[in-house]
Amino acid sequence: MDEIKYTILYHPEIQKDIAPFPRDIKARIHKAIEQKLLRDPLKFGEPLKRSLRGYRKMRVGDYRVIYRIESNEIFVLKIGHRREIYRKDRRDEF
Repeated sequence: MDEIKYTILYHPEIQKDIAPFPRDIKARIHKAIEQKLLRDPLKFGEPLKRSLRGYRKMRVGDYRVIYRIESNEIFVLKIGHRREIYRKDRRDEF
């Protein structure tokens, strides 16, 4: 089994992001972060462009996890539905 090489740090407002999600969606996102993002964030995420350059996204069905990799840390900035995730009310840097 692969060794986990990364640690995850979440933006303080992530709990607000996921609070309205159904329990099964929360479980799918958590599983994707644990099984994919922690193992190989470059393989399972795509780079973002324009104002989000430097960040990546990982698809989990209709939901997206927006994150940045620095050394061995993964900073999760936002989790949301694909229709709403890229709106202008984005958060500041960590």
